[in-house]
Amino acid sequence: MSDGDVAVARDLDNGPLRFLPRPVRDPSRPWLSIPVAWATSFFPSIVLAWIISLIVPGAETPDFGNLPPALVFFAVVVFAPVIETLIMGTVLLILLRFVRPTVAVLISAIGWGVAHSLQVPIWGLTIWWPFLVLSTLFVAYRERSLLAAFALPAIVHAMQNFGPALLIATGQAS
Repeated sequence: MSDGDVAVARDLDNGPLRFLPRPVRDPSRPWLSIPVAWATSFFPSIVLAWIISLIVPGAETPDFGNLPPALVFFAVVVFAPVIETLIMGTVLLILLRFVRPTVAVLISAIGWGVAHSLQVPIWGLTIWWPFLVLSTLFVAYRERSLLAAFALPAIVHAMQNFGPALLIATGQAS
């Protein structure tokens, strides 16, 4: 492990993100990191969405218009995870030149919450959590390789979006 790798691991392990499961912060086992990161991302975001729906009933939700279901599914499960991961990773690589890894992750998560709130104001209250996990995964795996840093969060993001996309595409989301 290089000094940079040790510094990132130490920052993620000893900072405010240490509550995240070890496989999200440790780039040694991608086969374990993917399902753990998905569960860590998905289930709390569902709980957050439920709590928000209780506090703000009838809040606006993303509208995909009259797009064909297959196109909505592709956009939400393939296109958005790839494009958003490319943007997220690029921003994180820049941030990591100026701030500690934990700070970069927190800025990223808040930024994605704000960005999604620009489309649907209440959406960012739920979205920040998955992006906290995805950003942590990116930073951790950046120490392994740039390809892994982009691939793992994109895969987890696609898994995160799969269920909601299925509901939207089949007309069952409200």
